[in-house]
Amino acid sequence: MHKIVFLDRATIAPQIRLRSPAFEHELITYEQTRPEEVVARLAGATIAITNKVPLTAATLEQLPDLRLIAVAATGTDCVDKAYCQRRGIAVANIRGYAVNTVPEHTFALILALRRNIVAYRDDVLAGEWQKSGQFCFFNHAIHDLAGARLGIIGEGVLGQCVAAIARAFGMVPLFAAHKGKSGLGPLYTPWDEVLATSDIITIHSPLTPETRRMIAMPEFRAMQRRPLIINTARGGLVDEADLVRALDEGLISGAGFDVVDGEPPAPDNPLMRAAGRPNVILTPHVAWASDEAQQALADQLMDNIENFVAGRPSNLVQGAY
Repeated sequence: MHKIVFLDRATIAPQIRLRSPAFEHELITYEQTRPEEVVARLAGATIAITNKVPLTAATLEQLPDLRLIAVAATGTDCVDKAYCQRRGIAVANIRGYAVNTVPEHTFALILALRRNIVAYRDDVLAGEWQKSGQFCFFNHAIHDLAGARLGIIGEGVLGQCVAAIARAFGMVPLFAAHKGKSGLGPLYTPWDEVLATSDIITIHSPLTPETRRMIAMPEFRAMQRRPLIINTARGGLVDEADLVRALDEGLISGAGFDVVDGEPPAPDNPLMRAAGRPNVILTPHVAWASDEAQQALADQLMDNIENFVAGRPSNLVQGAY
């Protein structure tokens, strides 16, 4: 009988149904798990479910019964995959569930910032409409999306869906070549050109050692059109201190972030300190979290577990098995 332990069930909303696997098992769920609790809670488990609880080599070497780590997310940076490969522990992730919710959240941020929705809402609440003495007022610039150049960093399914929405708005989507790479083919626009010519830059890349802080002050200084910066991917892709500095220096016109480097963020996190500005929107890593997407995630999570036990593993992470 398989022992399945879900370390952080609270990362999926309570209204989402997590079906019982169709094989003999014991399923134990914990709402949250601190790093020092992982070994004790996974003792004897053959299958671990984690969304964001780290599973390091030091932890995994104390869990000899573990056969599968089912990650309840697409990103697997919380798992030491190299150790799993050496030990023969399979790692499966979730794919394709967020093709509507993340692009829609991306454009919610883009539209709100491009049209200064937050700033105008604050003005209305502060009585500026009455003070204006007329039917409207113009405290903040408003810009259309039609004709704007949208630099997309990350050409996977989410980046492609964002590009499709952009075209419907009449925008010009540009897929950025990978930083420091050339000759990648006709899909890509050179990295430097995307930085220099985009009105909006949106990030849809995984967090890896190569992509960590791939946008920092040198990149901000190369942004000639003062673009909006949107990040619904992973914290750590942008140097957050440099982002705030770029806002202060007027190198960018605003920022819409759904992720930070270290979640939940410390109160002194640079983005937390900047979140009250009218040209900054910070949401709590919920771009993925429509009810529809979460249910698709939960169903796929159990599919991955059932398929592994049945001997036909699905969504295995390359290099982890």
